[in-house]
Amino acid sequence: MEMDKNALIVRALKKCFPQKADMDLGNPEDSLLATIFSARTTDVQVLKMFPGFRKKFPDWKKLAAADVRDIEKSINTIGLYRNKAKSAKALAQKILKDFGGKVPRNMDELVTLPGVGRKTASCILAVCFNVPAVAVDTHVFRIAHRLGWSKGKTPEKVEEDIKKIVPEKLWGDVNRTMVRFGREICVGGKKPKCWMCPVAKWCAFKPKTPKPEK
Repeated sequence: MEMDKNALIVRALKKCFPQKADMDLGNPEDSLLATIFSARTTDVQVLKMFPGFRKKFPDWKKLAAADVRDIEKSINTIGLYRNKAKSAKALAQKILKDFGGKVPRNMDELVTLPGVGRKTASCILAVCFNVPAVAVDTHVFRIAHRLGWSKGKTPEKVEEDIKKIVPEKLWGDVNRTMVRFGREICVGGKKPKCWMCPVAKWCAFKPKTPKPEK
C-alpha cells in the first residue's frame, strides 16, 4: 500500500512537471559536463555559459589538451569555476584514457571520474541511459523528509530509503520532478506553499501552510 501511495505521488508530480531536466542537453557528454558545472551555481548560469564553452572545447581531446586557465576563462561566470575547470580537464583525460572517449554507463565507473559524485552519476544514469537511479540533491533531500519517506541524515541514506518505497520504474522521475517542485512549491524554509501542493493529501508535513491572505 505504501509503495502504491508513493507511486501516486511521483506520478502526480510528473503530471505537474513534465519538462525534461535542465541539465538534459541531449547527449551524455554535454549533460555530464553541465551537471558538474551546475554544482553550487544556478542552472540558468550554466545554460547561458555552456554554448560558448562547447564552441571553444567541442570534444574530449580539445578539453583534455587545454590550458586550465583557458577553461577557467570560458566558465568564469559560474561558481567555483577554478575547481570546475581543473575537474573538467581531468575528466576529459580520464574518459579518453580509461573509457575510450565514452561516458560510462554504470555507477561504479561514473564515480571514478573527477568531479562526479553519486548524485551526478545518478542524474546521468537516469537522464542519459534510462538506468533506474535516484539522485538526491537538496530538493529531494528536503521533500523526502517532508513526505515522510526518510529520516536519513545523509543523501546516501535518503537515496537508500527512497529506493525501498518507490517503484524502480519511477526512480528516474524523482529528481527530475522534485527539483522543479522544490523550487516552485515545496520551497526551503519553514513555509512551503502547501495550499498549491498537488500531493498535499499524501504528505506527512505538518502543520500545512495556509494560503496567504491578500
